[in-house]
Amino acid sequence: MVLVLVLAILLGGGYAAAYYAAGDKLPRGTTVGGVGVGDRTAARAAQVLRQGLRERAHRPITVTVGGRTERVTPREAGLAVDYRASVDRAVQQQSWRLSSMWDHYAGGEELDPVVTVDEVRLDALVARLDAEDGTPPRDGAIAFHRDGPRIRAPRLGEQLDAAETGAALESAYLQDDPRADLTLHQVDPDIDAGDLAKAMTGFANPAMSGSVRLLFGRTPVRLQPSDYAPAIALRAKHGTLVPHLYESVLRRLVGDAVAADGAPVDATVALVDGRPQVVPAQRGVTYHQADVDDAFLRLVTRDLGRRSLTVRSRVADARFTTRDARRLRIRDKVSSFTTSVPPTARRDTDLGRAAEAVDGTVLKPGETFSLDGTVGERTSTDDGASQLATPLFNAMFFAGLEDVEHTAHASYVDGYPVGRDATAARGSVDLRFRNDTPYGVLIHAHVTPSTPSQQGAVTVSMWSTKRWDITSSTSDRYRLRPPRTLTLTTSDCRPSTGQEGFDVDVTRHFRRPGRTVLDHDEVFHTRYLPTDTVVCG
Repeated sequence: MVLVLVLAILLGGGYAAAYYAAGDKLPRGTTVGGVGVGDRTAARAAQVLRQGLRERAHRPITVTVGGRTERVTPREAGLAVDYRASVDRAVQQQSWRLSSMWDHYAGGEELDPVVTVDEVRLDALVARLDAEDGTPPRDGAIAFHRDGPRIRAPRLGEQLDAAETGAALESAYLQDDPRADLTLHQVDPDIDAGDLAKAMTGFANPAMSGSVRLLFGRTPVRLQPSDYAPAIALRAKHGTLVPHLYESVLRRLVGDAVAADGAPVDATVALVDGRPQVVPAQRGVTYHQADVDDAFLRLVTRDLGRRSLTVRSRVADARFTTRDARRLRIRDKVSSFTTSVPPTARRDTDLGRAAEAVDGTVLKPGETFSLDGTVGERTSTDDGASQLATPLFNAMFFAGLEDVEHTAHASYVDGYPVGRDATAARGSVDLRFRNDTPYGVLIHAHVTPSTPSQQGAVTVSMWSTKRWDITSSTSDRYRLRPPRTLTLTTSDCRPSTGQEGFDVDVTRHFRRPGRTVLDHDEVFHTRYLPTDTVVCG
């Protein structure tokens, strides 16, 4: 009995010693990502795991997409290891049960590390890879020109799947040789060939098939398709093309047509022999433009012979009188700016059309000018308004008018004034400024056509009564961003030399005419992105 009692005490004491030795440690055989972390507390195991995975956790991932290969750091991909969470999964609740003791000393799991994903960084990486290697789908489009509608064919795109890309990068992370082969998937455009055919049949062809007749009292006005083509468009909406009317363009078109046959003509100011002169107002027929706007898109698709609309009208005086025009005090040239135009026939045509639309615009005090609204519809390849934007912005700048909206080019364009360039894109990027002076402003835009051997030029001048003497100063370039070098192996690769990006500040100095004392300053901050150097491998 004594022997049995002694043996029981010894066994119990050993079992208790084993229990307390196990404590809060992980099972002895536990590994995480191939790193042994068993028989340690969770805190100590996390330290051991961090040390064991140090090299693999920071090893770049070789990414292949679209025939191009680059190395991406885990930080760029938003990938990291949560070391504490990785070992916490192996922690067991301590128990006196024999099975629990057995699991601690003889057991242990092989676990994968817990990987965290910074979705913001991952999304940014996917977006960059898509921009460099993918091709966005291009919607089909229909543009209306004076000689008829023109179709821009849709184009399939190739883009990365964000979820698939993220999974591939996460799977490659922590491998001995981390590689991720990413797949570009075909993406259909929202507006395809079927949508184009439907829009051509339902709107474009009928709209351009014949003239329409507007009757203002006894004054008839006939508009040919070549007249109203710039006023109509087809816009993408929910995967289909729907008719759209540029009301400002139609208003100008109908107003000019009615004016020729007796509508009231507002007084204005125009350049005559190089000097501004008041053009007197005229009494005539008046009408509500909304009556024309509301019916016009339906009118142009009616059958021939039924394309007529009677517009309610009456005889009235002009709203802007000759006396009003004289009060604008448009007398002197207050600014002028010229930029060169490379010898490209298409560009000259587009630019001439845009300049013609802007030329003669009179801004009354408080009015805001919009390049988008003034030029009206143009095709995506029509860069006339964009070419006009820089000289127009600079003429506004030196006239001392209020900048409402302007957008510099994404990357600096040689030949344009640093920090004072501007661009425009139909429907998305506009150039707007407000006449915040007590005087009227007359805008004159003129294009000198280019020849095969000589550059042309576009000049924008503004006439008014001088309110400010404007000078400007430009800071040094700062926050320089060097261009990246991309090596492409595709057959259509074209080598090019990149350009650094930078920030720059332009200050506009306002002084009262004839005075040297500074009244106030206005700072324009511009950030230019670098352009990549492309090497063909």
